[in-house]
Amino acid sequence: MKRKGKTARFKRQRRLLTELPGMGKAGALERRPYPPGQHGLQRRKYSEFALQLEEKQKLRFHYGIREEQFRRMIVKAKKSAATNWVEALVNLLEKRLDNVVFRLGFATSIPAAKQLVSHGKVLVNGKKVNIASQIIRVGDKITLKPEAYENQVYMQAKQTPRLPLPTFMTKEEISGKEEGRLTDEPNLEAVPFAFEPGLVIGYYSMRG
Repeated sequence: MKRKGKTARFKRQRRLLTELPGMGKAGALERRPYPPGQHGLQRRKYSEFALQLEEKQKLRFHYGIREEQFRRMIVKAKKSAATNWVEALVNLLEKRLDNVVFRLGFATSIPAAKQLVSHGKVLVNGKKVNIASQIIRVGDKITLKPEAYENQVYMQAKQTPRLPLPTFMTKEEISGKEEGRLTDEPNLEAVPFAFEPGLVIGYYSMRG
């Protein structure tokens, strides 16, 4: 099952021709930098709809969000944004607890971060939180339970960081334990892969 899951994640990234850090281990495009199916060598013709769909899927797959969750977040983003709701959406996605744990380098992927959260290993301002979708606020402190710093997920992430620490977060080591904070509001530049916001706007403008 683990092997099948890894293969599926690699195929999704190859189909989108984009490496999505949140999905896990690097290298999805290294050996086969083309889409799956018929060796991926045929030139694909893209409609405007296909381009819009793939751009939306990049966000969904990277952040590990189901379509219905994604739509609810879009509704919330549209209510909070006077103009660019995609930037408001990215702000919400980046402030989800599972993503914050991942971006702080406490886990090698967002699924691994979700697992840490669901198992009660993550503390927000010293209190256990087991809801991966909780939105973190600027100033919040993120730590792990003492035993979690010996966890294989954390140790692997520390040895082989997936991404550099973003500018809107800080991290320091206190008494041998790492503590992270959200210090600023994430914007579109927080997305750790190339994507076109206008295509996401176009996709949902045609679908309500």
